[in-house]
Amino acid sequence: MRADWSPAQYLKFEDHRTRPAVDLLGRVPGADVVSAVDIGCGPGNSTELLTTRFPGARVLGMDSSDRMIEAARQRLPAAEFGIGDIETWEPQTPQQLLFANAVLQWVPDHRRLFPRLISFLADGGSLAVQMPDNLNEPTHACMRQAACDARWQERLAAADSERTAIEKAATYYEILKPHCRHVDIWRTTYFHPLRGLEGIVEWFKSTGLLPYLSRLDEHERESYLAIYRGLLAEHYVEAPDGTVLLPFPRLFIVAIK
Repeated sequence: MRADWSPAQYLKFEDHRTRPAVDLLGRVPGADVVSAVDIGCGPGNSTELLTTRFPGARVLGMDSSDRMIEAARQRLPAAEFGIGDIETWEPQTPQQLLFANAVLQWVPDHRRLFPRLISFLADGGSLAVQMPDNLNEPTHACMRQAACDARWQERLAAADSERTAIEKAATYYEILKPHCRHVDIWRTTYFHPLRGLEGIVEWFKSTGLLPYLSRLDEHERESYLAIYRGLLAEHYVEAPDGTVLLPFPRLFIVAIK
């Protein structure tokens, strides 16, 4: 069961969400890319970065969500976008850049997926990946804890499995090195100042909370979120001005074929 993605909810935190894409693109080598695909492009904020960095390239934005593609087309009417599922998608020609910002954590079996994506690259091409590495953070532990309420425990049992637990850096190096001439992996923790606990809830409504909320009716969603807010309060303290600092670790990979 895949939740319906909301471009408007996602873009409430556009600056925070786009910054990792900027940092990832900054480590992609070369300025002569002529073909690139933004895998899981969402509402087009990361695609816009690619079209600016490589103005002469053919850049395709691809996502499985109709709503996200519609929002991306409105944002970049001159760009090329299409619906596609990462697990079955294949480009028609070898690409010089596959850019996957905050999407592959929703795709299973990385030991199969990553070599498959590398096979779509031209020689010298790059696979650039950024994935949230936060399943063990209180934000997500509290989601799982709230899901244990007897009112919905059975229905929410499968929600957690929609998100793939990403591997350790050493595992990705092991997976990619036989297929690549160079593999660069790093991990960064961002600290996002948000407006109180409600800021954390609003942030994850468009991502991590979706598999849970999509399985509940409107009344149940409010009850679930009330439990979730109470659990968050045990881990995140509001500053005198109402700000909560949200630590958000992310794993980055740039692999060159």
